[in-house]
Amino acid sequence: MKQSSALVEAIQVQLVEGAALRILATEESAAILARAVRRVARALASGRKLLLFGNGGSAADAQHLAAEFVNRMVRDRRALPAIALTTDSSVLTCIANDRSYDQVFARQLEALGKKGDVAWAFSTSGKSPSVLRALKAAKQAGMFRLGFAGRPGSPLDRATDLCLHVEARSTARIQEMHIALGHILCEQVDEILFG
Repeated sequence: MKQSSALVEAIQVQLVEGAALRILATEESAAILARAVRRVARALASGRKLLLFGNGGSAADAQHLAAEFVNRMVRDRRALPAIALTTDSSVLTCIANDRSYDQVFARQLEALGKKGDVAWAFSTSGKSPSVLRALKAAKQAGMFRLGFAGRPGSPLDRATDLCLHVEARSTARIQEMHIALGHILCEQVDEILFG
């Protein structure tokens, strides 16, 4: 086991890494996030919905943020339409079994997505085949494609209309920033629609 001081030091390093990413985001991501906020707010104001998806921890992020829109973020307001495509085990396993796992989100977007909806993809690597295939389906349906990714230069960049990046190597730090950016996006959409 680590000595107490070594453990404290390791924790401090991780906290500083997270804080540095937030500071970097104020310089590099704020303007892009503002564009995403306006686009999501416009879609919701027009009666459109958000369809969120990702794998593993990114699936949890999609579910978490969908819940913030459906229920509430900070202010009490009417429910907003947001669906995490990661929650229906029967649909997911049926598609994975009968077709392939690569189609678990694309097939749902074909069924649920309409022109003007927002397909919101989460992928720390930016290379997930199931996420990339879904974005192709979203494009064909005329949906706006929003991405939350790790470092720039991944296939997710080319598959989205707008992509926010987190300049980190650690998956944990990337996911922490995805939730932070997603919370800010939701809070600012609330402010635009209900402030």
